[in-house]
Amino acid sequence: MIVVMKPGATKQQVQHVIDLVREYGLKDHVIHGTDRTVVACIGDKRMVDKGAIENAPMVERIVPILAPYKMASTEVKRTRTEVAIGPKQFPIGGRRVGVVAGPCAVESREQLLRTADAVAAAGAVGLRGGAYKPRTSPYSFQGLREEGLKILREARERTGLAIVTEAIGLEEIAPVAEAADVVQIGARNMQHYPLLEAAGGCGKPVLLKRGPSAKLEEWLLAAEYVINAGNTQVILCERGIRTFEEYVRFTLPLSAVPELRERTHLPVLVDPSHGTGHAHLVPAMCRAAIAAGADGLLLEVHPDPEHALSDGAQSLTPAALTEMMSTLKRIANAVGREM
Repeated sequence: MIVVMKPGATKQQVQHVIDLVREYGLKDHVIHGTDRTVVACIGDKRMVDKGAIENAPMVERIVPILAPYKMASTEVKRTRTEVAIGPKQFPIGGRRVGVVAGPCAVESREQLLRTADAVAAAGAVGLRGGAYKPRTSPYSFQGLREEGLKILREARERTGLAIVTEAIGLEEIAPVAEAADVVQIGARNMQHYPLLEAAGGCGKPVLLKRGPSAKLEEWLLAAEYVINAGNTQVILCERGIRTFEEYVRFTLPLSAVPELRERTHLPVLVDPSHGTGHAHLVPAMCRAAIAAGADGLLLEVHPDPEHALSDGAQSLTPAALTEMMSTLKRIANAVGREM
């Protein structure tokens, strides 16, 4: 349930409600809006005397939360959440559409810095790149690990781009959070609940990718794990789901974007690179994603896709990214956004 305070409620009156909520063994999350404050109450409400809370000073009403994902729901927070990322604090989830681009994996210092310079020049706000790479085959390139994190730090200092990289396990959360601006939880780990809880305490924004077989509700409940652990800075990323189709690597369900905007206040990115698996399909899906209401794009860009150690087939060249950006800006403007 949520306790809606009347406009003008003081800090002391809000704290009084928080104290009441805690007395009943519930966990409180305070959300400050533009004109009023809301106290979301999570836990077993069967023994709660709602009348006692409703009669507290400056309480307007109590509203039940029907969605199973409580804190991520628009029932709790109507205004869109903006998550500021990187040295320049670019707001993901606001009017501006952000592009995060870079290679699937950090392969070398020269490769990453060359890519970082190119994506920054193209107008991207963030640099993606895997220092740790979970791969289907144990014989595939697994990433440069700690050395990759060092190179990502250097790229940020050089370009001012926000660094987005994946933590593949509990041991990687701390070093990734220290090096990156955004900690990515990959599709394979969307339901790795201890990892989600650890991400909730990492102190950095979390990019949560949808699992290839996950329903929308399961995805939002995964986000709830991060929020419930104390981190409200969650960005969702649609990267495609597994279907019977074979002409694409995954099927990119862009209808999820407007549906998510109805269900949750969290910002939503789209990853057309993994969502299609083919570079020639990426520009069209980028255009469609922005038109559908996505808050940003997560793209794979490599200076030499033919010799990439990971996901070369779905990677754009820097030239292709630059060419595409001008078209994306026009589409963003057409739907009331900007880049």
